[in-house]
Amino acid sequence: MAILEVSELRSRYSSRGPEILKGISFEVEEDDFFAIIGPSGAGKSTLIRCINRLIEPTSGSINLHGIDVLSLNATELRKMRRHIGMIFQEFNLIDRMSVMDNVLSGRLGYVGAIRSIFRTFNNHDIQRALELLERVGLQDHVDKRADQLSGGQRQRVGIARALMQEPNLLLLDEPTSALDPKISREVMQLIRTIATELKVPVLCNIHDVQLAKEFCNKIIGLQDGIKMFDGPTPSLDQSSLDEIYSMEVL
Repeated sequence: MAILEVSELRSRYSSRGPEILKGISFEVEEDDFFAIIGPSGAGKSTLIRCINRLIEPTSGSINLHGIDVLSLNATELRKMRRHIGMIFQEFNLIDRMSVMDNVLSGRLGYVGAIRSIFRTFNNHDIQRALELLERVGLQDHVDKRADQLSGGQRQRVGIARALMQEPNLLLLDEPTSALDPKISREVMQLIRTIATELKVPVLCNIHDVQLAKEFCNKIIGLQDGIKMFDGPTPSLDQSSLDEIYSMEVL
């Protein structure tokens, strides 16, 4: 059963600018770890960010758990975003804050304005943050500042923060591009394992085709904003890859 349905999605950054997405349609089911691949400039990041309206689509439809995402007003959109965890390429941590405070910031969508300003969280949230930090292997770094961590550790904080939202969908925007190959594989394995345990579907924009093939069960291939491939990972053969990347300049 599809939990995310995207239909004829189009996006451009200005009214007279070129179209970045050109009628993209696909579905994500509840047990999917879905990859979006394609050359630089294909529209991968734009597609990810349209799902939670960090970028406003020009037209089309996005339906998440039966909710028309594009029809939501500002208040409704904030509530919906509580349940969409996002893991970023550049980690998006607050460097001067501790690891613990960065993870707890995943609950800011659930607490009132005063509590968010003073970062006062209840015991349940604190215990949950500690459990997640242990799950991602950072239980000994709770009080460290985020800028004292390695790249792989920073991404693990980002994973724990996203999971603090108790998401029903995870969006990954190039989660391994700032990491070396060994750490990239460890991070992807960790995300896939936790997503499977928690039964959270994942939509992942990723530049590394080998990682996509190793960890994702379905793949979308984009080229210049057009969907060139959409199917299970085993069906992605070399001829499909050649078509997806035919316009890439090396």
